[in-house]
Amino acid sequence: MTVKIAFQGEPGAYSHQACHDARPDAEAVPCRTFEDVFAAVHDGTCELGMLPVENSTYGRVADIHRLLPESGLHIIEEAFVRVHINLLAVPGTTLDQVHSAQSHTVLLGQCRGFLQEHGIHAVTGADTAGSAMQVAQTGDPAQAALASELAGEIYGLDVLARHIEDHDNNTTRFLIMAPEMNLSRRGPGKMITSFVFEVRNIPAALYKAMGGFATNGINMTKLESYMVGGSFTATQFYADIEGHPEDKNVQLALEELGYFTSRLEILGVYPADLRRD
Repeated sequence: MTVKIAFQGEPGAYSHQACHDARPDAEAVPCRTFEDVFAAVHDGTCELGMLPVENSTYGRVADIHRLLPESGLHIIEEAFVRVHINLLAVPGTTLDQVHSAQSHTVLLGQCRGFLQEHGIHAVTGADTAGSAMQVAQTGDPAQAALASELAGEIYGLDVLARHIEDHDNNTTRFLIMAPEMNLSRRGPGKMITSFVFEVRNIPAALYKAMGGFATNGINMTKLESYMVGGSFTATQFYADIEGHPEDKNVQLALEELGYFTSRLEILGVYPADLRRD
């Protein structure tokens, strides 16, 4: 049976590319929203979900960090995808005919230099591949899309300019989600443990909570905060550390963290992608 993996966006989106790269034998299933991706995995329509969490140029995908803790799914893998941005237009269009370029706001922020240099107005679209589809349907040479070459192939658009991103290391990190967490796996390299926690309302709680990772020699590669329920006083933290919960030093650190938190939930344990470093 072919495994199905859900992603947000239209066919040709960078999340579609991530599905193709990470699970080439799986069937990629497009979904309208991130919530729809979670729902597709929950109801069994798909076995896996592919979600972008951060980009090396633009930063984190805020909606994902809000949705992850309540999703009921678990991270089983990470995938790093090199994002090449291309200017796509209807066949026969020349660069000087293009007045505007449409794409997801994250992508627009990754190629400001090119757009400014050529006097092209940035227009926010629902997503990258959806913008390419709209440009193809409109048929106006003055309107272009910023998307992948895969999107250009799918919607019959010409590539007017390739790899126009501002930074040549432009990369997006994706997480592969599944209903169950697998603690038995050990990768050939480092393991990553992702979790969320809320600190107790005591003085210096965060400082004290982090102390266990320092004293046990654990490398914390990510720590991000965001509000819970719109409150300025209730803060939740998302963290990635190197190590496995069954490692003695990780056990000790998480035990110490528990003393200073009102909530602690492990979201996933998975091998580090070789492209992480």
